[in-house]
Amino acid sequence: MKQKLIFLLLISIGFHSSFVFAQRTQQEDSIDTRQKFGLRLGIDISKPVRSFLEEDYQGLELTGDYRLYENVYLAGELGNEQNVISEANVTASAKGSYIKLGANYNVYNNWAGMDNLIFAGIRYGFASFSSELREFSIYTTDPYFEPDVRTVAREFSNLTAGWVELQLGIKVEVLNNVFLGTHVQLKRRVNQTQPNNFDNLYIPGFNRTYDNSTFGVGYGYSISYLIPLYKS
Repeated sequence: MKQKLIFLLLISIGFHSSFVFAQRTQQEDSIDTRQKFGLRLGIDISKPVRSFLEEDYQGLELTGDYRLYENVYLAGELGNEQNVISEANVTASAKGSYIKLGANYNVYNNWAGMDNLIFAGIRYGFASFSSELREFSIYTTDPYFEPDVRTVAREFSNLTAGWVELQLGIKVEVLNNVFLGTHVQLKRRVNQTQPNNFDNLYIPGFNRTYDNSTFGVGYGYSISYLIPLYKS
């Protein structure tokens, strides 16, 4: 009788183990381990927010990438900006459009069914814009005289600039095919059209410029949607 109970117990354990294994296998098989390939389109939400908060700034940037290989994405941004720069001795504005083209490399090893990114990217950026000198003051060290502020409306058009940009960022799928992302940018200007007797204080897409420096920085927060074309 005792041997019979042990035999029934072993059969019960074996049956239960087989059931659990089959159920687990079925759950694993239900997860689609294929990766999505497609076109992801989005918008940099930091620029509309900044446009709302800052009176002198207006900007809009559209983003996109296309998955070429498992970890390689063709990527780019297209935007338009207008900004006013006010300093102690000069007030100027800049407005224009820009485009940035390049690629991202995903260094994150996703679990099955995930499509998140931790990426490093490189871009070449090009901007076409105009600048306007609004007012300036004559520099003097003599405190006896009042500041000599001169209001002008001198515009410099047909300006261009180019730069190389390094990006580091993340993109996380928060809903099916919907991604939130953030990234930082390090830029190096490689060329620009210099106005006569004036400097480009702001370049759309490149951001603020400074004397004796060709470097710039930036950031972005994006929301995007992936249009799946196929799985592999």
